[in-house]
Amino acid sequence: MFFHTSHNGAIRITTGCFKKETDNGSWTESNSVLSVTDPCLPFNAQAEQVLLGIDSVAFQYGNPVFIRFFLSDPANQTEYVKDHLKCNCPVSVIGQAPLDGSKIAAWIWCRSNATVKKIRDGLHSVSWLGTEEIWYSSGLSGASDSFAQTVELLDDLSSALQAHGMTLQDDCVRTWLFVQNIDVNYKGVVDGRNSVFDRHGLTCDTHFISSTGIEGRTLNHANKVMLDAVAVKGIGVEQQYLYGASHLNRTSEYGVRFERGTVVRYPDFKHVFISGTASIDNKGQVMYPGDIVRQTGRMIENVEVLLAESGCSFNDVPAITVYLRDPSDYAVVKQILAERFPEHPLIVTLAPVCRPGWLIEMECVAISC
Repeated sequence: MFFHTSHNGAIRITTGCFKKETDNGSWTESNSVLSVTDPCLPFNAQAEQVLLGIDSVAFQYGNPVFIRFFLSDPANQTEYVKDHLKCNCPVSVIGQAPLDGSKIAAWIWCRSNATVKKIRDGLHSVSWLGTEEIWYSSGLSGASDSFAQTVELLDDLSSALQAHGMTLQDDCVRTWLFVQNIDVNYKGVVDGRNSVFDRHGLTCDTHFISSTGIEGRTLNHANKVMLDAVAVKGIGVEQQYLYGASHLNRTSEYGVRFERGTVVRYPDFKHVFISGTASIDNKGQVMYPGDIVRQTGRMIENVEVLLAESGCSFNDVPAITVYLRDPSDYAVVKQILAERFPEHPLIVTLAPVCRPGWLIEMECVAISC
């Protein structure tokens, strides 16, 4: 993995790139974070710079297979982004203000030699190295509450996977559940997911799906939940689940259902999806209540343990997303992260975690042989 930072206009582009040499040539896979360097610009000008930056990243690192936009005001900004993005790939747009003071940031995942096909709005197929991925992005439901919306979205995802020879229980490797007013609506999300998982045989005796459940707003206040997900299938593709038992417990012990991490093993490399991870111990308790410095340290330690279980380290992580409950903690968290991850693409957004006692959460993907 190598890291590179460049400036393109009012945009800072930080990239982590993995390169693999094979008998048939080489291929690359990268994650980039695009951050606005002049937060005084109006939104349209900031968005224009980000969109130009995406073009630059795609030109340098290959086809985009997934893009997530983080917006400060999704009700007024979502349509502009969707109308001006010229990219045929899965796109997630979520209301989570970047805490650097800008109005928009983006995370973009690129691969050389990938083929992306749109199936319908919010559903894409990615063919790459003999595998097929199904990406479900910016999924929204018109149901009445967070329970019903979660059930409807997961059922729609399941139907979409079945139409492509996949299943929720066997092939879905990662979900993101963005929840409006998470302190109020998260219980409905948990109960809805448990209900769907019961029907599909996803139990503590089988396995769950790696996930992040975090605060996030959409264009319409009636949408309590937004779902992103990815599933993968191919010859030689296998899954392994990470537990970090020395530091973390099974999520089912406190009533929720997701894996701490999932390794997707291909014949000659692997992806490691680390779920949203906070300052928790192996009994499921919040560690260091009210102390953002010690919570940040424990969060990083927990992720490090999960990565080590997969045979990876932070050196194999091309990008990191950090969610913060209280924006007044940003200055101290920024300093800690800058010292620990001076080269990594990294974004910090305003997004309360699913339990009020957790002040901060981190997620990432690792790529390794």
